Amino acid sequence: MNAPLKKDHTTAAAISLSIEGMSCASCVGRVEAALRKVAGVAEVSVNLATERADIRPSGAVDRLALAQAVENAGYNVTPSTTELAVDGMSCASCVSRVEHALQAVPGVTEAVVNLATERATVRGVADVATLVQAVEKMGYDARAIDSLASADAEQAAAKKDAEQATLQRDLILAAVLTLPVFVLEMGAHLLPGVNDFIHRTMGMQWSWLIQFALTTLVLFGPGRRFYQKGFPALFRLAPDMNSLVAVGTLAAYAYSIVATFAPALLPAGTVNVYYEAAAVIVTLILLGRFLEARAKGRTSQAIQRLIGLQAKTARVRRDSGVIEVPIAEVAPGDRVEIRPGERIPVDGELIDGESYVDESMITGEPMPVAKTVGSRVVGGTVNQQGAFAFRATAVGGDTVLAQIIRLVEEAQGSKLPIQAAVDRVTLWFVPAVMAAAALTFLLWLLFGPTPALTLALVNAVAVLIIACPCAMGLATPTSIMVGTGRGAELGVLFRKGEALQLLKDAKVIAVDKTGTLTAGKPVLTDLEIAPGFERAAVLAQIAAVEAKSEHPIARAIVAAAEQDGLALSDVAAFTAVPGFGVRAEVAGVPVLIGADRYLDQSGLDVQSFAAIAERLGSEGKSPLYAAIDGKLAAIIAVADPIKTTTPAAIAALHDLGLKVAMITGDNARTAAAIARQLGIDEVAAEVLPDGKVAAIRRLKAQYGAVAFVGDGINDAPALAEADVGLAIGTGTDIAIEAADVVLMSGNLQGVPNAIALSKATLGNIRQNLFWAFAYNTALIPIAAGALYPAYGLLLSPVFAAGAMALSSVFVLGNALRLRGFKPPLTAASVP
Repeated sequence: MNAPLKKDHTTAAAISLSIEGMSCASCVGRVEAALRKVAGVAEVSVNLATERADIRPSGAVDRLALAQAVENAGYNVTPSTTELAVDGMSCASCVSRVEHALQAVPGVTEAVVNLATERATVRGVADVATLVQAVEKMGYDARAIDSLASADAEQAAAKKDAEQATLQRDLILAAVLTLPVFVLEMGAHLLPGVNDFIHRTMGMQWSWLIQFALTTLVLFGPGRRFYQKGFPALFRLAPDMNSLVAVGTLAAYAYSIVATFAPALLPAGTVNVYYEAAAVIVTLILLGRFLEARAKGRTSQAIQRLIGLQAKTARVRRDSGVIEVPIAEVAPGDRVEIRPGERIPVDGELIDGESYVDESMITGEPMPVAKTVGSRVVGGTVNQQGAFAFRATAVGGDTVLAQIIRLVEEAQGSKLPIQAAVDRVTLWFVPAVMAAAALTFLLWLLFGPTPALTLALVNAVAVLIIACPCAMGLATPTSIMVGTGRGAELGVLFRKGEALQLLKDAKVIAVDKTGTLTAGKPVLTDLEIAPGFERAAVLAQIAAVEAKSEHPIARAIVAAAEQDGLALSDVAAFTAVPGFGVRAEVAGVPVLIGADRYLDQSGLDVQSFAAIAERLGSEGKSPLYAAIDGKLAAIIAVADPIKTTTPAAIAALHDLGLKVAMITGDNARTAAAIARQLGIDEVAAEVLPDGKVAAIRRLKAQYGAVAFVGDGINDAPALAEADVGLAIGTGTDIAIEAADVVLMSGNLQGVPNAIALSKATLGNIRQNLFWAFAYNTALIPIAAGALYPAYGLLLSPVFAAGAMALSSVFVLGNALRLRGFKPPLTAASVP
């Protein structure tokens, strides 16, 4: 634990801590003794198996004192991760301030706040109450959430819908009240007839009084949110987007009130009102917020769809028969019954029946997958025509779907390296804008033409209103949200957001052979029969002999015979000759199987199969021969076949301008043959697991950034060593844990898709950042009056408000384009 331990918020609630470093019962005793000495601790129970300490307080207990006591005893408290929903953030400055507040809490090791998701992810040992208190002290609302709980997800969705409905109502009300103000003031300026009409009917003073009344309703009705949040932030010396709007509109409103009710206080020639500016600014910014809220809802649709895949109930067989229970009540080991068309509620293993299951929502592969007894089924997928029963193996947060949701949310909440520079700028952006507005006011007041006061006010308000820190804050997280969500739909899960940025820089894609390029399981690929023999009979006799062996090649031959429905006869006199082959009698007929030297030794000539043997050798396969009743009967080859999706994936990687290297523990001859077939650029064969790490380092030194794709336990070190590690989703948990990206499709097809998505997302982020910074850099000086000396042009605060409102909408709209990302490879494009 790196954070300094200071006095922390206290709590009387039960406390659980994860403890690292305990190895025996003595460790348990030491930790318990250390925790009992902490003031307020009534009872302590430490469990070595779960590595957890449960503390029951007698009163207020300092959580950090508990962590300090454990550390003093020589052990570590494992930091936990807390998710907070944070309400009230409106711009990048808010994000920076909430982050700094959370990072300042004793016991917090890391805090990341995301404006697009309106969430904070905090790691450390600080309790939730302290974290919430720190956020609330900054003027925002916070609450702990469980993103995987459907109740929390539904509550969040309902809250966003309610906020959007409130914004829509306030926007309509503001627009209705603002329209007469705009017509009375701007109509008088733009249309001579309107000005004459006002003078003849009500007079200018009454016009101003009507504008005052309507603008007051706009500002302190729909617009009060800006003052309720903006001024407290300003008084805390932490101004945000709301502060800019509040100060700008209130300045225009206050000046107009003086002009309306006490015109003698103003210099001659400066008695003008700007009610329409204040009212229109509030209305346009409400319009921007409403459009922004709608767009934000669309950026998180991928997560909402994933959560929506969770079934609400399950049909479980209990003592009383099959009953329907809420999904939360399903336990590991339960027998779950599935009818045609039903969504599978939890993960499990099929124990009765068979069917086809649509797994496209998990893997991105459109073809339904056949399921028989022993097959694994995944919660959230949809059964097709058949009915079956399965034993639940993973429920709740342990299911594949729950882990996918967690991975996507973690990636969406993470910050890319590119965001670090943005954060440094945005923290000081709003104070800098307010300083620029004050400077603008002073310069125009001192050096501006007549009426200087009026021009100073108008230009200062335009500077305050046109600045758009929210566009900066949304530029990166919205693109990440949409990009990672689109990846999940394609079966590409980014475990870490940084992988999005790093993957696009990869120069070489290094791949493991077995299980990645190939199926990972030997199968009978070739069986050529000599004249006078029948294929089924030969295969049945060969398989009968090989059934006595446990060798992988033997198992592949037996599996091929079983697949063809062949009956295997009894075998007698089985003999294995190590390095040569096997012989036996099948139904009294002698059968001999082995390498060419074994048959030569037995006096059999294999030259009739020479051409076929040469072809098999060029494909990296080692031929075997079979003789039945003293005659050469067949030539056989067993190999780990290349996946049908692999050639197209390799071609797509080459199309992206990448080199492809194969790193394998297989023999050099087989590796070279596969490399020739697939057009692989570099081969490192006969490599041990630690040798894979060395091969990755060599590729890095030669070419630059390396992405490694693997699936096995022996690939974990290489996955960790590569700049980006991509694990095949059908691989081992250890490989997936070591990877940055998980390919749920189970094949190499996801790699070019992931790289293309990475490039598209980073390009989108750059577009957003360019827009956000170019917009502010260009328009703030224009709003201050930079064009006035040369062209006599000034920017009205009304147009400034419109530009600001559209700026964040543009960023969100651009990010949403990623939803239409077309991957280089789809199942339809693979032959």
